[in-house]
Amino acid sequence: MKTKKQIQFVAISPEENNQPIFDYLDKKFKEIIESYQPKEPTKYLTKQEVSDMLSIKATSVHNWTKKNILQSYRIGGRVLYKRSEIEESIIKLRK
Repeated sequence: MKTKKQIQFVAISPEENNQPIFDYLDKKFKEIIESYQPKEPTKYLTKQEVSDMLSIKATSVHNWTKKNILQSYRIGGRVLYKRSEIEESIIKLRK
């Protein structure tokens, strides 16, 4: 003999029905906000600033640029370097 199962509906408001979804979204938005890192604008350096940063002569910066060790950018008559690329050019030596 088959038994019948009963389904019971509970009257809840649409807001109560959606609350778990809203709680989940709130949690995710908080996680995103906490991990958000604003993008820093690109910092450009002159040849002299790169020279000072690396404690080398400006002629070395020029030579390294010619050898494609450092990437340079020209705007107007000025030669500039991206700070992030200068930092990436520094290679860690293994012992």
